[in-house]
Amino acid sequence: MEKIDILSLSLDELGDILAEKGEKKFRAKQIFQWLHVKRIFDFDEMTDISVQLRLRLKEIFCINRLFVQKKLESAIDNTVKYLYRLPDGNFVETVLMEYNYGHSICVSTQVGCKMGCRFCASAIAGYIRSLEPSEILMQIYETEKDAGVRVSGVVLMGIGEPLDNYDNVISFLGLLSDKNGNNLSLRHVSLSTCGIVPKIYELAELKLGLTLSVSLHSADNDRRSEIMPVNRTYNIDSLIEACRHYISKTGRRVTFEYAVIDNVNSSDEDADRLARLLRGINCHVNLIPVNKVKERNYRTARAGVAEFAKRLGRRGINATVRRTLGSDIEAACGQLRRDAAEHNGNGGAEN
Repeated sequence: MEKIDILSLSLDELGDILAEKGEKKFRAKQIFQWLHVKRIFDFDEMTDISVQLRLRLKEIFCINRLFVQKKLESAIDNTVKYLYRLPDGNFVETVLMEYNYGHSICVSTQVGCKMGCRFCASAIAGYIRSLEPSEILMQIYETEKDAGVRVSGVVLMGIGEPLDNYDNVISFLGLLSDKNGNNLSLRHVSLSTCGIVPKIYELAELKLGLTLSVSLHSADNDRRSEIMPVNRTYNIDSLIEACRHYISKTGRRVTFEYAVIDNVNSSDEDADRLARLLRGINCHVNLIPVNKVKERNYRTARAGVAEFAKRLGRRGINATVRRTLGSDIEAACGQLRRDAAEHNGNGGAEN
C-alpha cells in the first residue's frame, strides 16, 4: 500500500483518514500540531501519542523531507539561497531574504516551468512536474530550521508558475495559514503569476487576502508575446480585465512586475504605454533590473530603470525599483537547479 503524504493533508483531511482507519478523529489535532507547530517529523518523537498509534501512523503515512544539496550565503546582505533535493531526486530552489522588518522567503512551486519566459532561467532546464503542498511548505520549515529564524513573509515567486499548480498551491496556502498549525496570515503572502487569466478569476473568488503580483513586462501585445509566450493565449487586455476583477472582488491592490530590459521594453514610449494601460487601476509597479542569464543576452542599465520609474511617477503611476538582494550569489531562481540538472544529465533527478 502506498503511504499517504501526511504533510500535504489539511487538519480535516487528516481527521477523516484517521477515522476511516478506525482511529479516534480527535488525534488529528495532536498530530497536526506536532508537524506544523513543533516541527517534529518523526512519529517516534510524538511522545503524547501511544506507541501503538505511532506504529500505525508509520504504516499509513510518510513524512517527506527536503535535503540541502547546496547552500550559498551572500556576503553583502545575508541573503541565503538553497538548492533542495526532493525525495525523488529532483531539485528546487528557495531564497531566504533579510529585511529590517524580518525575514521573507521565496519558494518554488514546480520543478521547472512550462511558461518559457525569455528572460527567465527557470524554464531553460525544462519542466518536470508540479510540487505537492508538502514540498512547497517544507521549503519554509527546512529553511527556518537551518537558518534558525522564523519567516514573516512568503513569496511564491521561485521556480514554476503557481497558478499552473493551482490546487496544490491553494492547499499549501491553507496549511500555511491554519490557526492550528503554522498560523501565518495570508496578508503576508505574495503570489506571482505570468498571467493565467482563468485562474486569476478563481483566485479572486476565494478572497484569501494575499497580494497578487502579475508579471507584465510589456504593455505591447506583440512585444509581450515575444518575451512571454503566455500572452499568445491570454493577451494584455484579458489580463488587465482579470486584474480589475481581482481588485474589485478582494479589495486588494495588484502589483505589476516589470523587468526593464535594455532595447526591449525600456524606452520612453514603453513607459508612456505602460502608464496609459494602468491608469485608474489600484496597483503598484515593481520595476526589476533583469537578472543575468548566460543563455540570454538581456541587460539592464540601473540608471535607465530609475529614469523609467520617474517617468511613470510623473504620469501618476506608483512605481519603485526592486532592491537587488544576493547579487553575489545569483539569488534569482533557476540558476542552481539548471546547473544541477545539467550535471545529472536527466532533467534534475539523480540516476
